[in-house]
Amino acid sequence: MTHRDAILGLAAAFAVAVLLTPLVARFARRIGAIDKPRDRGLSAGGVPLLGGLAIFAAVLVASLLFLNLHGPVGHRMRGVLAGAALITLVGALDDRYDLQPLAKFAGQVLAAVIPVLAGVTVGHITLPFIGPLDLGDSGGPLTVLGLVFVMNVVNFSDGVDGLAAGVCAISAAAFSIIAFDLERGTAATLAAITAGAAAGFLVYNFPPASIFMGDCGSNLLGLLLGCIAVEGAVKTQAVLALLFPLIVLAVPFLDTTFVVLKRLKYRRPVYVADQSHFHHRLNRIGFSPRRTVLYLYAWTVLVAGFAVSLRFIPYSTNGGNLNTGWALIVAAMALVVLGASVYLVYVLEILKFKRLREARMRRHRPDVSQAEIDSDVTTRLETGQFDAVRPEDLDQARQAP
Repeated sequence: MTHRDAILGLAAAFAVAVLLTPLVARFARRIGAIDKPRDRGLSAGGVPLLGGLAIFAAVLVASLLFLNLHGPVGHRMRGVLAGAALITLVGALDDRYDLQPLAKFAGQVLAAVIPVLAGVTVGHITLPFIGPLDLGDSGGPLTVLGLVFVMNVVNFSDGVDGLAAGVCAISAAAFSIIAFDLERGTAATLAAITAGAAAGFLVYNFPPASIFMGDCGSNLLGLLLGCIAVEGAVKTQAVLALLFPLIVLAVPFLDTTFVVLKRLKYRRPVYVADQSHFHHRLNRIGFSPRRTVLYLYAWTVLVAGFAVSLRFIPYSTNGGNLNTGWALIVAAMALVVLGASVYLVYVLEILKFKRLREARMRRHRPDVSQAEIDSDVTTRLETGQFDAVRPEDLDQARQAP
C-alpha cells in the first residue's frame, strides 16, 4: 500500500461519513435510538444515537476501494472488518435496547476473537534493554484482552460531544504515520481510513452535536485502533513498538485508569457510569463542552506528536548507543508533554477547583478555617462529586487574594 492509497482512503471515508451521518440520524430517530440523560455524559438527552453505523459504512467503503484485501495481509484485514461489523451490530443493539453488561462484554470478546483468529495477534514483543520476548500460545488470548480493553477505553471516554471522535481521529492519524515508517503500509492505510471516517462523523458530532456515535461507534473505533496498533506497530521488531499505542492513546488510557481505580477504591461497580472523567471535571470548573474537547484534543495532539517523533528523531544508533544531543532533545520533549499533562490535570482541574471551592465556602461561612477547606476539597476531588461552578464563584475567585 502507498501513501496515495492512504490519502485517497482517508478522503473517501471522510466523504462517505459526511454524506451518511444525517441519514443515520433520521434512521435512529425513526426507530427510537435516542440518547437519554446519563451519568456518564454531559448532554441533556434527545440526540439520536447510532452514528457508529455511518462510521462503519465509511470504513467499509473506503477499505473496499483502497485497502489490500488479498493474500495473508488481506486475510487479516478481512478479519478486522468482520470483527468491526459484529461489534457495530452489538453496539447498535445496545444503543437501542440497553443490553446487559455481560451481553455487551460477550459481544466485545467475540468481536475481538474474529481478527485474532484471522492472524491479528502478537506472538512476540521486543522490550527495551531486554530484547525479544516470545509470548507463545498466550499471544492470542492476550491480544483479545488488549482489544477488549481498548474498546472499553474509547467507550468510557465518549462522554461529551466530539471527544471520542476527535481523539480517535488524531490517534489514528498518528498510527498511520508510525505504521508507514515501520513499513506496515496496509495497517497505515486502514489507520488513515479510520481517521477519515471519524473526522467525517465529527462534522456533525462537534459541540453542539446533532448526533452521537453511541456504543456502536465507540466500540468500533476502539476495535479498529486496537487492531491497527497490533498490525502497525506492536507486531514489528521495533524496540519501542509496545510503547507507541500507550503514548498515542495516553489521554483516554489515563482517563479510564483514574476512573476505574476510583470506582474500585470506593467499591462502586466498574461498569456503572459516573461523573469522574476528565471531561466531567473540566466541565464542573466552568469549561464549556467545546472548550473541554479542545483542551483534550490539544493534549492528545501533544502526546501523539511525541510518539511520532520517537520514530523520526535519531536519538540512538542501530547498535543501541544513545546520540547525546538528540537524546537530550527527546528528553526535553518528554518533559514538555509531562508538564502539559500535569498542567491540565492538576492546575486546570485541581488548583482552579480549590480556589473556586474556597470562594464558595467563605461566602457561606466567613469564619471557615483553611483546614476545613482543604479537607472538603480533598474529599470532593477524591470522590469526583462536586458541584458545578457558577458565575458568582468565578467572580469571587478572581477577587480573592
